[in-house]
Amino acid sequence: MANGAYYTQAYPDLFSEIGISSELIKKKIDETFNTMFFDPEEKIYFEMGNDMGYILDTGNNDARTEGMSYGMMMAVQMDRKDIFDRLWLFSKTYMQHTKGKYQGYFAWSVAPDGTKNYDGPAPDGEEYFAMALFFASSRWGDGIPPFNYSTQAKEILRHCLHQPEIVKGGKAMWDKSNYYIKFVPEAAYSDPSYHLPHFYELFALKAYEEDRPFWKKAAEESRKYLHLSCNKDTGMAPEYANFDGTPKLLFRDYEFYSDAYRVAMNIGLDAAWFNKDESLGEIVDKLQAFFSENTELGEYKAYTIKGEPFDEPAMHPVAIIATNAAGSLAAKGKYRKQWVKDFWELPLRKGERRYYDNCLYFFSLLMLAGEYRIYM
Repeated sequence: MANGAYYTQAYPDLFSEIGISSELIKKKIDETFNTMFFDPEEKIYFEMGNDMGYILDTGNNDARTEGMSYGMMMAVQMDRKDIFDRLWLFSKTYMQHTKGKYQGYFAWSVAPDGTKNYDGPAPDGEEYFAMALFFASSRWGDGIPPFNYSTQAKEILRHCLHQPEIVKGGKAMWDKSNYYIKFVPEAAYSDPSYHLPHFYELFALKAYEEDRPFWKKAAEESRKYLHLSCNKDTGMAPEYANFDGTPKLLFRDYEFYSDAYRVAMNIGLDAAWFNKDESLGEIVDKLQAFFSENTELGEYKAYTIKGEPFDEPAMHPVAIIATNAAGSLAAKGKYRKQWVKDFWELPLRKGERRYYDNCLYFFSLLMLAGEYRIYM
């Protein structure tokens, strides 16, 4: 039943459900944002000159389209146009290609001074850029280029689908035959955590008109793909997966690792916004049950999607707790409220690996507070 906040304008607030006051919730959101953006020791946001800024992956000392687009989404949710515009100008200036087969795409990693580390793009950056820009257009209005947000978003999505028609040697970011997002444009496989059906529902309203039917279908097919790729017993998704949903090993032997944690969070937000497939919540129920029944809180390993542990600690344990809690927006199982409680009591991560954990922490915080909003 499609009864999400897009239709009702009522965003679920799971913190209130467990007895947290609205004052404490707002205080925690503000303090978390201020720590991540302004605390001298713990921030991941850095300003450059008079008009730019970047989000630093503190574990790899680079700025990534993942983090830049995440930062823009955080800024638009928090009504910080100043931060949003700095991040967007840095992205346009140093990351977006203006020629060649990647024209219109963004280099996935650059040094803090803007020097490109790699030319290739990562499609999750493009989809977050586009969604953040559409929200910025609705929240603040379009300005002069490159701050004509809605046009910029439409152009990003046009390149994502039509790159082979736009530039010589270009590859699209979505597979036209199955509507799946690819891990990289050249790949004939996917990353389950890139599948954001709740974004595609909105792209189907805001993209160039000729592409709107594609995005509508992509939302449907991505929800099906999550069922295909998540393990039927543990609910775990692989980091990378073939188009038939089976795991694809790329950089390591483990399957459930850093990227994959985001799947539960994405299912939660899709439920909060659209709730078009309630059975996706069963994936989160299984995931929460696996961790609740087989691990100690925060003591996690790398796993196969069957839940078999490796002798390798999880690099981002805070992210696992945060995203499992955010999945409670879709879950119905007996552990859903306990994960929300555990997450509420969890501090931000400190140290050099804080970037990824804390980005997912902040998104999960907004989601569970009912403050990750659609601006259309």
